Amino acid sequence: MTRQISHRKMNSLAAITCAALIGLAGIMPAVAASGGSGSSGSGGSAPPQCRQGLVWDKKTQRCVRAQSSNVPDKDLLEQGRALALAGHYDDALTVLAAVRNKQDAMVLTYIGYSHRKKGDTDTGIGFYKQALAIDPNNINTHEYLGEGYASAGRMELAKAELGIVEKLCGNKECEQYEDLAAAISGNPVD
Repeated sequence: MTRQISHRKMNSLAAITCAALIGLAGIMPAVAASGGSGSSGSGGSAPPQCRQGLVWDKKTQRCVRAQSSNVPDKDLLEQGRALALAGHYDDALTVLAAVRNKQDAMVLTYIGYSHRKKGDTDTGIGFYKQALAIDPNNINTHEYLGEGYASAGRMELAKAELGIVEKLCGNKECEQYEDLAAAISGNPVD
């Protein structure tokens, strides 16, 4: 009997340890995402990654349903951007779908980015064009649009976006110009 209790305790301890590790594994990608590339975001640490359909609510400090939450659009954009840049494209799309203002150029940009990175380049390009109709001088959107064109083999359009990025940067030394130039030369920065 003592031996069975001992095994039960060990199994319980093992289950608790596994659950804790799984929980940490779910949080770590979003935490790592806080250092994502691009110059349009804010610094700081990313919120914990919630399971599909949920978003992090800073106010309550817990995951809540994305579509029925009172999480401000700014926070949803920040989370969606961090998830997209960390490579969690489906999660990013879920969070960005919860944004109420669908006419925000950066929301459209990161919806496009997520679609493009998932392999649906044409859908991504469509969202980039919508974003640029709202904010034609958004350097990040021009960079991502150019990268989309480059990945689709449409080099003339990619080079045209590179020219726009150069004008917006004022030189060839900004991150967006360098990243798009690398994509055009066949060495994309991921």
